[in-house]
Amino acid sequence: MNEVSSLTGRLLVATPVLADPNFDRAVVLLLDHDAEGSLGVVLNRPTPVDVVDILEPWAALAGEPGVVFQGGPVSLDAALGVAVVPASQGGRHAEGAPEPPGGGATASTSLRGGPGRGPGRDGDGVARGGRDGGGSDDGADADGETRDGPLGWRRVHGAIGLVDLEAPPELLAAELGSLRIFAGYAGWGPGQLEKELSEGAWYVVESEPGDVSSPSPERLWRSVLRRQRSELAMVATYPDDASLN
Repeated sequence: MNEVSSLTGRLLVATPVLADPNFDRAVVLLLDHDAEGSLGVVLNRPTPVDVVDILEPWAALAGEPGVVFQGGPVSLDAALGVAVVPASQGGRHAEGAPEPPGGGATASTSLRGGPGRGPGRDGDGVARGGRDGGGSDDGADADGETRDGPLGWRRVHGAIGLVDLEAPPELLAAELGSLRIFAGYAGWGPGQLEKELSEGAWYVVESEPGDVSSPSPERLWRSVLRRQRSELAMVATYPDDASLN
């Protein structure tokens, strides 16, 4: 297929016409996007499950609300950690720094106990099924370059990165500005996301580190749209019930 311009680190904001109930008013952080597909987590789907109940060692580092978020409909028994490391802590991973090679998804943890497989193909790998995140989090990138952040954390974009939940939390305790735990993820096969974008299902906007740890996730869809310097700011006023528009 044709070369795909990477949207890694951007937000997908569901448009009011998106009919899939899994993504109604969803705000998705793209963790990986290339010609092989896309992978991300929904930032505004908190669950009633406390982090302390399933990943107790990480609970003290999780931001408010301290619950697990449903990252998407794929692999709901696997957990992913997304964390912000302030620029003062990591130096080279400040906003605008060059993206490291091989910066895809990292290891996940099974919510049923024991190590889980990382994000990968689920079933036929289509219709928002997973894509292979690839790569181990062993302290170096594919070309041998050391990651530009603390051990156990791999930068995705700017100050936002993925946490190896199999690593000891104390390795990161002094480095993290915030942490969010997600059960499951959203994935698209080759060309699927591009098709949905062409159909007007998503707005693509820049992410901010605070999006990952918003203390009011139920307001995130409107707040992300409201900060846009375009006609998208008006979409934030769209009623919850489309029939009222």
